[in-house]
Amino acid sequence: MSNLSFSGFPAGKVRFSRIPGPFFKELLPLINNLNELKVTLYALWKLDRMEGEQRYLQLEDFSEDTLFMEGLGENAKQSQQNLNDGLQRALKRGALLQGELELDGSRRTFYFLNSGKGRQMLEALKDGDWRPSGEARYPIELSQERSNLFTLYERHIGPVTPLLADALKEAEREYPLEWLEDAIRIAVENNARAWSYVEAILTRWRKEGRDERRAEGDSEKERRKYYDNKYSDSLEL
Repeated sequence: MSNLSFSGFPAGKVRFSRIPGPFFKELLPLINNLNELKVTLYALWKLDRMEGEQRYLQLEDFSEDTLFMEGLGENAKQSQQNLNDGLQRALKRGALLQGELELDGSRRTFYFLNSGKGRQMLEALKDGDWRPSGEARYPIELSQERSNLFTLYERHIGPVTPLLADALKEAEREYPLEWLEDAIRIAVENNARAWSYVEAILTRWRKEGRDERRAEGDSEKERRKYYDNKYSDSLEL
């Protein structure tokens, strides 16, 4: 391990990494091991720099970073041991989640951040909703059949929890994608970003028929009507 001191951050513009606020208030006070701290911080940094919505890590994301590994131990063997130790501690602590998938005849391990989106991706892995991507570095991706509505919902309304994932799957079976897209758009336009509101729109269309003119834009009167129905007590789902 290098004993050189830090020379300071460079002058000029420096790219910052986003660290979730709960890390400092809830997670950091619990961490009492240096390996765990380094692995957790590195995972947050690495995930923040990835592109796209399907972000996950593999062992190689840690072990192939030479500088990071040098900081974990005096030699390669110790660094690998400390990496494994840090990962296991982060998993046990609950900062990271782990999933496995059979791929190309071998069992592969994937790590997700324990966030709303990370939990949803792990649940999708367990449900068999990931498929080979054809890329060696990031070998799996969510199947397109599943991701359309899920991606639309997360982009415009919020994270998909495991409970909500079941509701979205059921909605995909019951309604045309065009209805789902329009209902979400109306919810966004009316600043009612909740699945219960979207579901209320879909339920009414199914019972009363879908008025194309109404689909182009709900009035404030219609908005209040949705809010005042039986779904109004769970708008934050």
